[in-house]
Amino acid sequence: MYYTDRIKWVRDCHNISQKELATFLHIKQQQYARYEKGINVMPVTHLAKICEYLDISADYILGLCDEMKSYKTKTTQENLEPIES
Repeated sequence: MYYTDRIKWVRDCHNISQKELATFLHIKQQQYARYEKGINVMPVTHLAKICEYLDISADYILGLCDEMKSYKTKTTQENLEPIES
């Protein structure tokens, strides 16, 4: 599932219209629709705001995990393992 599909699915689950999200992002509904259809690439700043608005983790939206975690769930430095080079 592509990130645009996940955003649309979560938006629909919350009964939020494209217009409502577009207004939140300070863009036109048509521009938001182009992001959701994958015609235009969504800026990372918009993705972060959408995750906050829908209270969903960016990891879920981006397909890095299949668990729908809250946006407010933060990973602490202690939970991170060092990257081996």
